[in-house]
Amino acid sequence: MTTINRRHFSTGMLAAGIIAMPGVLRAQAKPKVVVIGGGPGGATVAKYVARDSKGAIDVTMVEPLDKFVTCFHSNLYLGDFKTFDQITHPYKLSGYGVKHVRQMAAAIDRDKKQVRLADGSTLSYDRLVVAPGIDIKFDSVPGYSEAAAEIMPHGWKPGAQTRLVKKQLDALEDGATIVMLAPPNPYRCPPGPYERVSCMAHVLKTKGHTKSKIVVIDPKDKFSKMALFQEGWQKYYPGMVEWMDPKMHGGVKSIDPKAMTVTTDFETIKANMVNVIPAQMAGKIARDAGLANESGYCPIDGADMKSKIDPNIFVLGDAAIAGAMPKSAFSANSQAKVVALAVRGELSAARTFPARYANTCWSVIAKDDTVKVGGRYEPKDGAIAEVEGFVSKTGEDAGLRAQTAEENLGWYAGIVADIFA
Repeated sequence: MTTINRRHFSTGMLAAGIIAMPGVLRAQAKPKVVVIGGGPGGATVAKYVARDSKGAIDVTMVEPLDKFVTCFHSNLYLGDFKTFDQITHPYKLSGYGVKHVRQMAAAIDRDKKQVRLADGSTLSYDRLVVAPGIDIKFDSVPGYSEAAAEIMPHGWKPGAQTRLVKKQLDALEDGATIVMLAPPNPYRCPPGPYERVSCMAHVLKTKGHTKSKIVVIDPKDKFSKMALFQEGWQKYYPGMVEWMDPKMHGGVKSIDPKAMTVTTDFETIKANMVNVIPAQMAGKIARDAGLANESGYCPIDGADMKSKIDPNIFVLGDAAIAGAMPKSAFSANSQAKVVALAVRGELSAARTFPARYANTCWSVIAKDDTVKVGGRYEPKDGAIAEVEGFVSKTGEDAGLRAQTAEENLGWYAGIVADIFA
C-alpha cells in the first residue's frame, strides 16, 4: 500500500493542475491584434484598440516607415499651399501601448493566424487588421511601368513620387504642355486628379504662364464635382485646362517616356510633363492572402468591415470594397473606428454599437476657393449605403468658399492628430 503524505499530495495536485489547465493558462494571455499598414486606417485602428482597451489587448502595428507622408493634401504641396514637412507626420502611438514593428509584412498565413515579416520572423494574431492601401496597375496603361514612373510619375502613393511630380512641375517654362492621364473607377480619392489639375494650374498662373496648357485625358465621361471644377477652371485658369472624355480621344493607345508623348486613338500629343494615374488595386499583401476578389479589391461586411473571406480579418481603407463610400482618408479613419470597436467587442467583451460611417472630401480650386462633397453611410444588405449626401453648389459666394477652405485646413489638422499623435 502506498502512503500519500501532504507533501506528495500537494505536488501531485500541482502537476495535475498544470496538465489539466493549459486552456486556462492560455486564456490569461492578452489577445493579440496585428495591424498591417500605418496609414489613416491602420494607424487609427491601432491607436483606438490600444487606447480604449487600456492594456487588455496586445496591439502591434506593422509599418516600415517612421514618418508618414499623407496623400491627402499632397495636392496642396504641389500647389504651393503647403510645404512637404507640413504633410509629413511621425508616429507617436507608443504612449498608447502600440508596438510599432518597422518592417514590411511579407505574407499572411491565415491557417496559422500568423503574419510573416520581411526578416522571416512571425507575429501571431487573434484578429488581423489589413489596411495596405493601394497598388498601382502599371500595365493598365500601354507602355507604362515602374521604370517609366520615374519619368512620367503617378504621384498617387506618397513620398518620393510626390516630390518628383513637384520637381517636374516647378521646372516648366511658359508654353509647356502637361498631360494627365486620369484613372478609371474605382480609385483612391475620386476628386483628387482634378484638384491636382487645379493646383498645377495655380502654380503656372502664379509664375506668369500665359501659354502653358494642361490636357486631361480621361477614361470616364464624368467625374466627382465635375461642374464645380469646370466652373473654377473657367474662372481662374481660362484656356489653360482642356478636359477630354473618351469620345474626344478614343482611348490611350500608348505612352513613350523617352519621347515624352501620349498617343490616343486620334492623335499623338507631345508633352513637357506627363502625370500618369493608372488603374489601382488593393495592396499586394491583401491580394496574396486571397482577401481580394476578381476586382482586385477586398469584399467586406458593411456592418464592421470584416473580410467576407476570413472571419478573423478586417480590411479597411482604400483596399476595401466599401460600397457607396469613396476611397479617402476621411473614409478610412471613419471605418477604422468601427473596426476598433468591433475588435474590442470580440476580444474583450466591450460594448458595441451599430456601425455609422462618414466622409467629406474637400478640393482646392484656387486660393481661398475650396469645395466639398460628402455624406453619412450605414450598413445595408451586407454593404455600405449612403443615407445622406451633400455637395458644394456652383456660383457660391466667395465668403462661403473661403470658409470651406478654412474648414479643410482645420479638418486636416484634426485628423492627423487623431491618426498619428
